[in-house]
Amino acid sequence: MRIFDDLEAELDDLDRILGGLDQASWAAPSAAAGWSVADVVLHLAQTDETVVETIAAGPAGALRSVGGVDETTSVDEAMDAWVSRERADPTQVYARWRAARTAALEVLRRADPDTPVTWVAAPLRPAALATTRLTEHWAHGLDITEPLAIPFPDTDRLRHVAWLAHRTLPYAFASAGERAPAVRCELTAPDGVTRWEYGPADAACVVSGPAGAFCRVAARRLAPESSGLVTHGPDAPRVLDLLRTYAL
Repeated sequence: MRIFDDLEAELDDLDRILGGLDQASWAAPSAAAGWSVADVVLHLAQTDETVVETIAAGPAGALRSVGGVDETTSVDEAMDAWVSRERADPTQVYARWRAARTAALEVLRRADPDTPVTWVAAPLRPAALATTRLTEHWAHGLDITEPLAIPFPDTDRLRHVAWLAHRTLPYAFASAGERAPAVRCELTAPDGVTRWEYGPADAACVVSGPAGAFCRVAARRLAPESSGLVTHGPDAPRVLDLLRTYAL
């Protein structure tokens, strides 16, 4: 399936970048507040290990409390505490992530494509879970490369990120206690020519512009007002406020 091949390509790109870092770069602050580059990679290793565990548990299995998430702890707070508990030398962190990313991809490829597995916000089929993993690695790739001024060009794999952001709009609106409107997204792919379209053609709410900007807004790596995205319709500005690619 294409999503698994694209996930592997995204992981390979990040691996090449990480393999070229020196000790100072691993210890440098990332764009994820309070985390070093090594901390970001540790977080990716931890969550990839959780992918392996939840698929092994099967559809009836309970997801391990991901970093301690419960009704009193936000996802961000839990992830930060989890990283704090397991910080290690960058060499160990890098090796842990490489092992975890390989194992996670393997189990995702082998999993029954029609059987959802437990995840943070809701059960997901393996292809959808692979999409979230690609999205998380891409977003954290930005956190690593931008502060270090390492090239990290957009690719056509962003179509998965854009799809996920559009697909989860009802969840984002519901989490804010609001009803989601029908939304049309008309995005220009990184090649500057291809157009990616999501949502009904007759939707009154339309968001258009570069796919890279749309995905960065969804990943909370770019403010909507700085994105250059164009919105039409009474609810369109609210779409950019609530757009996201991850569980609250």
